[in-house]
Amino acid sequence: MGPGVTALEIGCGTGLFTELLAATGARITAVDLSPDLLKKAQERNLPAEQVRFLLRPFEKCMDLGPFDAVLGSSVLHHLDLDPALGRIAELLKPGGLMSFAEPNMLNPQVFAERHFRFLFPQVSPDETAFIRWRLAAGLSRANFHAIEITPFDWLHPSVPSRFIAPVLRLGRLLEILPGLREFSGSLYIRARKS
Repeated sequence: MGPGVTALEIGCGTGLFTELLAATGARITAVDLSPDLLKKAQERNLPAEQVRFLLRPFEKCMDLGPFDAVLGSSVLHHLDLDPALGRIAELLKPGGLMSFAEPNMLNPQVFAERHFRFLFPQVSPDETAFIRWRLAAGLSRANFHAIEITPFDWLHPSVPSRFIAPVLRLGRLLEILPGLREFSGSLYIRARKS
């Protein structure tokens, strides 16, 4: 990202990542379905000439593109994947980048949350997770290339603060070990529109 780059952020929430993206100089259209979260995002007072917040689903953003990048964090796993990837491709300029962080179905906790929902009431019925080689096939079908899906993140939100640093160090080690890294909690997804 950088000055002059146009980006669509899907599911911007409170605008935490929007603010980080804005710091690169990119021009951002940030959308979300929650008026309460968008209100918090707008309270960040990001430059209006650079950042636009909209209350709408990304499926209704076709009139706004094309963009250099479409990105989001923990968004795709709420959507019907194949149509969503097709819409993302339509929103991108040729060679445009899509970048997302999503839950990894091979992580034991994520697997349990998605398959034993009665034990995890916080997981909404529409949530899924991804296996990276299946996701790569879906991206390829949607006309993406230069596909990179990297397992990462072993830090769980409920880790007590005194254990965060050791868990992060252990996570960095696990993320480089073939085999074990496949069980990380998240997938970092990058691909370019053909």
